[in-house]
This record gives sequence, C-alpha cells and structure tokens, in this order.
Amino acid sequence: MRTFGKCTKVSAAAVAGVMCLALSGCADDASAGSNKAGNEALKGDAVKIMVGGLDKVIYLPVVLTQQLGYFEKEGLTVKLLTEPAGVQATTSLVSGDVQGAVGFYDHTLDLQAKGKQVESVVQLAQTPGEVELVSKKAASEIGSPKDFKGKKLGVTGLGSSTDFLTKYLAVKNGLTTSDITPVAVGAGQTFLAALQQGSIDAGMTTDPTVAQAVAKDLGTVLVDMRTPEGSRAALGGLYPSSSLYMNTSWVNNNKDTVQKLTNALVKTLKWMSGHSPEEIAAKMPEDYAKGGKDLYVKSIASTLPMFTKDGVMPADGPKTVMEVLKSFNPAVKGASVDLEKTYTTEFAKKAAG
Repeated sequence: MRTFGKCTKVSAAAVAGVMCLALSGCADDASAGSNKAGNEALKGDAVKIMVGGLDKVIYLPVVLTQQLGYFEKEGLTVKLLTEPAGVQATTSLVSGDVQGAVGFYDHTLDLQAKGKQVESVVQLAQTPGEVELVSKKAASEIGSPKDFKGKKLGVTGLGSSTDFLTKYLAVKNGLTTSDITPVAVGAGQTFLAALQQGSIDAGMTTDPTVAQAVAKDLGTVLVDMRTPEGSRAALGGLYPSSSLYMNTSWVNNNKDTVQKLTNALVKTLKWMSGHSPEEIAAKMPEDYAKGGKDLYVKSIASTLPMFTKDGVMPADGPKTVMEVLKSFNPAVKGASVDLEKTYTTEFAKKAAG
C-alpha cells in the first residue's frame, strides 16, 4: 500500500479484488458481518475511518480536515483508509474493521432495512455530487434516462450509491431495473477506460473523473446532480449524500470522540465556505490532481455547491432519499424505516453553535 501521511490508498490489485467481490454480490453480505471492533471503546482517541474514494472531490472535506490539522487539534489520531466505492466502506464499518465510514447517507437506510443500525453524525453534503456521463460512442442513442433500456451503465460498485441513483433514474423515466445492466467500473482511470473502450454506454461518477472525461472528449454530461438545482430536477429534492456515518451503538458509547470528529469536520466545512477553489486545491495532496492542477481546481469549483456549511442534515433530505430508495429497492420498500434513527444533528449543531 502507498501511504500519504496518515492516509492509506489501496493498491490497484486490491481495488480489482474489491471490484470482483462487488460483482459477486458481497455488498449484500455486508449487513451480515459481525461488529467485532465497532462497539469497542477507543484507546487514546485513535479512529480509523474508511472512505469510499479518498481522491474523490465529493469526499474532499475529510482529507482536507486531515491536511489542515483539525483532527490533531481536537486531540485525535485519525487514520483515513480508502476503498473504491461507498458500499465497500460500509462493509468495513459493519464488519467492525473501522469505527467510521465516509460515504453516502442512503446506506444508513439500506442497512436499517437489513437490520443494522447505522447513523450519519456529520452531513457533509446536501446533493449527490454525481454526474451521469454518456460515452461519445453512445451519444446519438442516449438523449435522456428514458433511453437507458438495454444499455450498459457504469457504477462504482454493485450496491453502491451510484447504483442506487442509476436505478432510480431508470425507474423514474418509465423503465424497470431489469431493463438496464449496471456494470461495476470503479472511478478515476478505470471509469475513463470503460468509457473509452465501450465497456459502458454511460455511467455515473464524480469529479475529478467528470472533468477529466469531458476534457478528453470521452463523454458528455446527461444528468448533473452537483448543485441543489440539479438535485431537485433529477431527484425531486435535496439528496443528502457524503457523510460520516457510524454504528449507532458505537456513537452512544463514544460521544466525546464523535463530538471531536464532528468539531473538526464542521470547522473544515466553514473554512471551505470562506476560501476559493484555488485555495482549497492548494491544501490537498498534489497527486490528487491527476488531470492537472487547473482541471482539479475546476472540479472543486463545480462540486462546491454540494457541501453543507455546518454539517447538519437538511430538513427534507431524508424524505427524498427514502422516496428514491423505495422506488426500486425491495428491502427498503417493504421495511418500516425510522428516518430519525438514520442520522443525528446532536453533534453538528453543538459544533456549529
């Protein structure tokens, strides 16, 4: 593994292995994992957090918090780990390998429907930050999600939030989930290669992959959910996404540590709201700007509208997420999900106050 400070990136071979696991359906087995370490008390405020892609701009606040030294100022030792998709981050959390996961809030609803209690403690984003790109080769065939029928659609992983949102776009536009073929292609270079080689006709991804695909003329934007306006147009409302979520039992047993984590992340969100994309990019690890510095700054500028400024869950956000998941997810549709147990504003409001 390659390590940047306290951030560990999984090797290409490991990523390939994880994608194979996702393809074999292991994502659905996450809810059955034992919670061996997740409920244990911390020693010396050391926390391991699994992120569904450290170099994705949608999860930028977590890495930026580390870069700014805010975790350390709270007396925490935080180790950031990475997986290619949020669904794998969730698997690590539920299995007890880490104390926290950074991924999409919608996983907390999906897990509750499967009998696991996980909650968002800091809501980093109010929109998905996702973009549906159509490959240059399929541009003449796909003019809207209505044209997804029979198409191969790229997602980061099966059971991931990109998978959820892709299925929703299909169902919303009169199709069924069986009309489309989701293909797990990860993000970054693996996604770009899939577009270029024709392995997928379209796919959902985030910046900086979006900016790189457009700059290389590999695809065009079909659906843009990086802004509140784009989220409302595509999904019917704000769709809270990137968040720090944890097992509820662990949160209840480690409130002081959760508060410190929240304090650091909310401080970063406030810092971001007062600084330019160029200033934010300058604080990030240099190797995150794989498409070049200018393109990375553009990626940050395009994605900034998705982030909250206080870490607090948008009031109507959980309801939108619930409606989206119920439209195609049998587990959620048939379950009695208590939305109030899928998130808490206790720590963010205290940090922001």
